[in-house]
Amino acid sequence: MTRTRFWLLGTTLAVYAATVIGVLTTSWLVKLDWQIMLFRPYKQWPEFHTFLDYFVVMGQRGPTAVAVAAWLGWCCYRQRTLRPLLALGTSLLLLNATVGAVKIGFGRLGPHYATTVGSNEMWGTGDIFPSGHTANAVVTWGILAYLATTPVARRVASLIAAGFAFGVGMTTVYLGTHWLSDVVLGWAAGVLVLLALPWLEPAMARAEVLLLTLWRRMREGWAPAPLPSRRPVAGTPLATPRAARDDELPAREPVAVVRSGGATGRGPDGRPHHPVRQHTVRSERTPVTPVGSRRPPHADRVPRATTPFGPSGASRGRTATGG
Repeated sequence: MTRTRFWLLGTTLAVYAATVIGVLTTSWLVKLDWQIMLFRPYKQWPEFHTFLDYFVVMGQRGPTAVAVAAWLGWCCYRQRTLRPLLALGTSLLLLNATVGAVKIGFGRLGPHYATTVGSNEMWGTGDIFPSGHTANAVVTWGILAYLATTPVARRVASLIAAGFAFGVGMTTVYLGTHWLSDVVLGWAAGVLVLLALPWLEPAMARAEVLLLTLWRRMREGWAPAPLPSRRPVAGTPLATPRAARDDELPAREPVAVVRSGGATGRGPDGRPHHPVRQHTVRSERTPVTPVGSRRPPHADRVPRATTPFGPSGASRGRTATGG
């Protein structure tokens, strides 16, 4: 914690405690509240009434939270982080918890519902101490200064937030909806919420990681299943062929038939084929007259013209004739 932040935190706590003690003890602060209330500022300067009716909306939680959240959402998109919106949500949650509990605990009645002049109007059925409009203006516009990234932007945003917070608080006093002490305590409550935010930064960082993880899982669940790629991806090795099982016949790969002309003989189905031959019936075939012996010549075979075991054909014929 820096020295400036330490002194600012200590001063704000002192103001907060002094305001609560001053109202509970019905001190001069309560008398000042009654003096302003009986003065009725809204009747003294009625020409500002219409403008201030619209200006007090700058401290109303709904419209201001929507406007600031829209700007912080754009900052989240540009910076690729959820920290701005988480800081706004954390500050508003802390504001509602602390200011709301104090409001219900004290139960102070407003100026329009006061019952006894000079009393602090505590422990009733009211819920105006501290001022919610004022505290909300401090936190909602002060978060812009808290999230500023440069010193110049931080100073400018701080002045703007202080102007809105001061104007909203004094407007509620003018309209008679809050005591002056309510506004002072609202300023102190809003500043304390902003000063407590740095201690909650680790919790916000863990929440951001958790939300981003859940969002990533949801996107993966919504995304359609990827289709199988038919083309091999560049840079990846081709798949190895699957080994054939014992009960599975190996696939035959068609082999191209190369003709004399160099063209591949393939049919329309991609299979190789031979040229069509003309077949004839056996009866239509031309008879073939054998010439000579069909047996292959052998070196140890004796020709037919010689008869080694008897006389020649001429002598046999003569013998027969003679006999």
